[in-house]
Amino acid sequence: MNTVNENRKNNEYPATYKTSPCDAAKLHEIYPLRLKLEFMKTMLIPAILGLATLVSCGQRTPSTANLTMEKKNMTMTDPSTVKTETATFANGCFWCTEAIFEELDGVISATSGYTGGQTENPTYKQVCTGETGHAECLQIEYDPAKISFDELLAVFWETHDPTTLNRQGADAGTQYRSGVFYHNQEQKEKAEKYKAELDKSGAFDRPIVTEITPFTSFYPAEDYHQQYFENNENSNPYCKIVIRPKLDKFRKVFRDKLKTAGH
Repeated sequence: MNTVNENRKNNEYPATYKTSPCDAAKLHEIYPLRLKLEFMKTMLIPAILGLATLVSCGQRTPSTANLTMEKKNMTMTDPSTVKTETATFANGCFWCTEAIFEELDGVISATSGYTGGQTENPTYKQVCTGETGHAECLQIEYDPAKISFDELLAVFWETHDPTTLNRQGADAGTQYRSGVFYHNQEQKEKAEKYKAELDKSGAFDRPIVTEITPFTSFYPAEDYHQQYFENNENSNPYCKIVIRPKLDKFRKVFRDKLKTAGH
């Protein structure tokens, strides 16, 4: 956590917030992701998505003007007629990651929530203390006939920094750790292989610290976190300062994988 987070927590949870030792000056540090050109050709990953995270995800007070309580079906295909699979990723603030994965063709839904901890039915307030063991994550339901787990992994690795332990940009704490929570042996093997190949290639300047652990349970986040960018793009500056640039770059890198690509 940091000073900006502290202001947000004091406003929203004045009775329970604990002061963090994190230096507020680190809010403006840049955490670029740099993939080598040779590796990108080998792995067929077109470019690395590196965003300078300007402010902490936790600083924004959630807007309640547009609370979309029901997740949209993000494809034209009726999910009841296709065989779907599930992927669970933790790669930073779910306000950003949800906006990204929902645009992929073949992704039926991406639900923000919590996983990997010991507290049952945790609240956002509890997860923010770092004491529940949970990470902010996405539960992704997808059509494997349209998008593979390998392709989801490619997006996962490229849209966050997997080398920073318990941190994404200015968001610090175990709830922001990088993780793949696999649902079967195949997902486990693919995630471990991809991680090993990235490390071996020297794609990142530092070793990858992403945890690869079995999925146990998923708890959906509060309603105001769902489709946050869509509901708050024009009302919360964070959406324009942080999410919009990240989303725009993602669209350029993975333009042939988007729902709008004419698939």
